[in-house]
Amino acid sequence: MCAARAKSSSPTTPVAALDPAVAQKFRKSLKARYARYGRNLPWRETQDPYHCWISEIMLQQTTVVAVVPYFDRFLTRFPTVHELAAAEEAEVMRYWEGLGYYSRARNIHKAAKHVSAELNGAFPNLVDKLQELPGIGRYTAGAIRSFAFDLPAPIVEANTLRLYCRLLGFDGDPRAREGQNRLWSFAEELVPANQPGKFNQALMELGAVVCTPTNPKCSECPVSFACQAFVTGRQTEIPLPAVRPVVTAVTELSAIVRRAGQYLVYHRAHGERWAGLWDFPRFPLDESLVKALKRHPASLEKILAERLGIQIVAGDLLTEICHSVTRYRITLRAFQCEHLTGEISESVGEYRWLDADEVHALPLSVTGRKLAKLLK
Repeated sequence: MCAARAKSSSPTTPVAALDPAVAQKFRKSLKARYARYGRNLPWRETQDPYHCWISEIMLQQTTVVAVVPYFDRFLTRFPTVHELAAAEEAEVMRYWEGLGYYSRARNIHKAAKHVSAELNGAFPNLVDKLQELPGIGRYTAGAIRSFAFDLPAPIVEANTLRLYCRLLGFDGDPRAREGQNRLWSFAEELVPANQPGKFNQALMELGAVVCTPTNPKCSECPVSFACQAFVTGRQTEIPLPAVRPVVTAVTELSAIVRRAGQYLVYHRAHGERWAGLWDFPRFPLDESLVKALKRHPASLEKILAERLGIQIVAGDLLTEICHSVTRYRITLRAFQCEHLTGEISESVGEYRWLDADEVHALPLSVTGRKLAKLLK
């Protein structure tokens, strides 16, 4: 449990003031904790800019536990930026499959091609130059600069944002422009010239395992002496939580169409959800179509005739999968179907007839992978 208030006879000096003595104690205490308790993570064992970059992109919107096996597997297949650049996008997507936010995979492939061809495989060490690469924003650029090159750079991400707000006692909106400016300015003042990479790792570690969103472990925090939220007992109030989007429930249809032992799959186009991945034919359903399918599964035959121009015989409901994507809660109803006649026009999209093994070899959406496992 978190102590309500520090017991001190003298007022706490906020780190924002960067009093030299307080700042020195802060940095020393933080680094000491990290040296003793820092987690052993594979990307912390190297200063290779390529490895640092891949780990930081994977960690965006994804937990450490989920990333570790992907990181190891990805680098085993693509050990250098040149090998990543030379790979086909489909293979890159296949190795990314399951991590979600697939624009990240497309961007690292584009960036790898640029670094390999235009920079001879050498990553720049300047924040503004790093930000010129696809998919690299201010935080990722600062992380690469500090972790790979051990050069000073401020970092603000989910864990340090929370930590900075509590240190400052900042109870405004940390995601608004004013809040972002204040936090980035604070981070820039805080990072030292000596071993900035290790310092930034220590900050992120503290935010991840001690200064947690709920029930922060203030009694274990080495820098609580400099924390305004701790002094005022407002740890659970700071930072201001993000506004959660309203979740919309939708129903979608997936058709598992078979023809002569092969299955119909679709390459999701640029601008679509899961662009670059493959999936089974999938369509949103309005309320009237949902009701129609429940009453008469043969309604599926009309839907595919209208959408794809093929004639099928609708079979049984194969499975129903519920999943979330951004602000949508999706119920996916997958039906077995048999193809009768008709070919799909190229104008409709990129469709292929493949056998089960070929389908399994494709980079698939998460739900597509679940459906593919049912084919055999």
